[in-house]
Amino acid sequence: MHVLEILKRDTTIFSFEFFPPKNEAKWDTLVEQLHSFEALEPSFVSITYGASGSARDKTHALVTHLATETTLDPVPHLTCVGHTKEEINQILQGYAKAGVDNILALRGDIPKEGDHFSDFAHASDLVTHIRSFEEKKFGICVAGFPEGHPETPNRLVQLDHLKMKVDAGADWICSQLFFDNNAFLDWCERCELNDVSIPKIAGIMPITSLAGMKRMAELAGGTNFPAKLLKRLYKFQDDPESVKRIGIQWATEQCSDLLDHKVRGIHFYTMNQSSATEEIFRSLGTLAGTRLRTST
Repeated sequence: MHVLEILKRDTTIFSFEFFPPKNEAKWDTLVEQLHSFEALEPSFVSITYGASGSARDKTHALVTHLATETTLDPVPHLTCVGHTKEEINQILQGYAKAGVDNILALRGDIPKEGDHFSDFAHASDLVTHIRSFEEKKFGICVAGFPEGHPETPNRLVQLDHLKMKVDAGADWICSQLFFDNNAFLDWCERCELNDVSIPKIAGIMPITSLAGMKRMAELAGGTNFPAKLLKRLYKFQDDPESVKRIGIQWATEQCSDLLDHKVRGIHFYTMNQSSATEEIFRSLGTLAGTRLRTST
């Protein structure tokens, strides 16, 4: 379903992110988890993108599996660094054939070494290209960074970059993960001041381990971990189960507060595990995603 129809159908978007498993055993584990994710009835699910050959194939395989073997509506990530326009067209043609209706358009990380020739310098260039693709009119999502992007410390310039992506044809924005709702809500206001008024979906990742938290800090550069959260976690750092409970509770509190502020949607970075998301849904009042998506 095209995202414009999803936005019309759902009062509040609830969506999940998966990443392609690296080996067959992890693939089987994810496939088993998909039944639990289906039961939560999300608006859609996104799939991260591997830019190299084998990783890219795994992304396409997972997208096709979700589109053809499950009730989940896949939104594949697509990065443009290192790609030619012809390569991007081939990928878009494959997704159109598989019945995919929406794309999450990203620049991608620039390799630290080696040749990374690309026909695309910025995510806005990719958005423009997808919008001009004649074989199918995809819905287009772009990334937003409530707490800043490490490559663009100037927040005014960063909002200008986001505005370029929106003006190029983006339909909605999915935010980088954050743990301070005030940062997200303030960013939403700053977006409006910069005429970025398309729907913005909040990115939430429950902390389930201290090791996982440290990986998040590396992957999501600039993300702030509030002192109040860190105090709770460090108090029980020798008790993994308590750390997990604290992380899920914090994410649940975030979701409740965001819903009270009438956010347009919440996107869960699941790490391919359904249990934390299930617990949050239960704490919000129901495991029926349709109830959450259509409640006012």
